Amino acid sequence: MQITAICLHPGMVLGAFQSGVCGRAFEAGVASLRCVNPRDFANDPHRSVDDRPYGGGPGMVLRPEPLLAAVRAARADAPASAPVIFLTPQGKRLTQKRARGLSAASGMILVAGRYEGFDERAVELEADEELSLGDFVLSGGELAACVVIDAVVRLLPGALGDERSAEQDSFSSGLLDFPQYTRPPIVEGRAAPEVLLGGDHGKVRAWRLKQALGRTWMRRPELLEDRRLNDQERRLLAEFQAEAGGAACRARSEAGAEH
Repeated sequence: MQITAICLHPGMVLGAFQSGVCGRAFEAGVASLRCVNPRDFANDPHRSVDDRPYGGGPGMVLRPEPLLAAVRAARADAPASAPVIFLTPQGKRLTQKRARGLSAASGMILVAGRYEGFDERAVELEADEELSLGDFVLSGGELAACVVIDAVVRLLPGALGDERSAEQDSFSSGLLDFPQYTRPPIVEGRAAPEVLLGGDHGKVRAWRLKQALGRTWMRRPELLEDRRLNDQERRLLAEFQAEAGGAACRARSEAGAEH
């Protein structure tokens, strides 16, 4: 997969992948990453890429000419099917489902903003889609680009040591992940669940599914609204609810209030 980040601070993006899962994936050739700086396409002696907004107001806006030139240069060197994705507050929320969809592409071009954002004409002319990480503000789009890159690259074949890790991640099945435990079996009086120590893989799978359903029901109930539960899932969720009792109901109410 060929990934291009268009940004004013390439070091922030390239430096984020010097190690870790994605760093190893890039080193192994699972994917490639390069940055294109709009300043390289500015025509004035100062290589300026921003200007005051029409209509007044604070801050500066990224000028369309150098940005458009950078995007088009990136398109020329990218696979034909690679989408150009502008990282904007008004974009659709990045989800695990969208990350998986992007991982099936041969490439992607991420456009990171700065200052007060992009001249809207650049978005209208070149954006295939817009993505947002959530309802908060960052100082620049470089960090957002890093998040998208990490979310996508770890899903590529060969990126993880065990491909099952991605399959069991939170949100991959539409549920939160089940709780995880490791050695020792008892920590400050708290024991790991006995079912995980017994070696019965069928019981382990059922327990993990029950916990994933229950945790989602308590903490992110909206994720269950559009999910069609099968007979086993309905039974396991009912068991979880009965076992958890009032404490679970209170936690679920609090989670619902937050959303």
